[in-house]
Amino acid sequence: MSEAKLRVEPTSFPGVFRSGDMLLTQNLTPGRRVYGERLFDQEGKEYREWVPDRSKLAAYIRKRGSFFPFKADSHVLYLGASSGTTPSHVSDLLTEGRVYCVEIAPRMFRDLVGVCEIRSNMMPILGDATKPDDLAFLVERADIIYQDVAQKNQAGIFARAMRRFPARWGMLAVKARSEDVTKDPEVIFREAAELLTKEGLTVREVVGLEPFEKDHAMIVVERE
Repeated sequence: MSEAKLRVEPTSFPGVFRSGDMLLTQNLTPGRRVYGERLFDQEGKEYREWVPDRSKLAAYIRKRGSFFPFKADSHVLYLGASSGTTPSHVSDLLTEGRVYCVEIAPRMFRDLVGVCEIRSNMMPILGDATKPDDLAFLVERADIIYQDVAQKNQAGIFARAMRRFPARWGMLAVKARSEDVTKDPEVIFREAAELLTKEGLTVREVVGLEPFEKDHAMIVVERE
């Protein structure tokens, strides 16, 4: 059951709503939660709270990120889907599209499968984000590549995926401490952006995600 009613207003990003500072998406599976998020009713529609300290994409929006390539019919290759928290909100956005959810950790993948079972536009893939060739036969197309993989060479992994799939847009969540705990996070973010530029991608934005995510930034790229 939904918890309460509130005034829900659209944002400039398709499929994303807000009530005050709270972000929401319209629930693709009414009555069901994914990670304990609150549910709200307005005019016969159910909305899920999109919690920015549980989702780097929500944190990016709260930090006034400017680029949001998701459309209702987008196909998204999501690398590092974990247990499905953020992918489930992307699923809410893609009412006519699909989210290919790649996760390598068996424990997280089991949870992810449970989320995908009730969301017809989410496809779980037990696979390695560092090996995009192994994913190609499962992915019909990718309009957007979104990556949240906490390990070394995050930008290199992302660049490899952008080379393999002809996605126009990409979003890379960089965790500085996974690269080098001794280096200034701002230097790591700059180096990641420079690598992607050398790969022929246009870096549209680099947005720090604090206070929601410490030592993280979202890098948005476009293939022109």
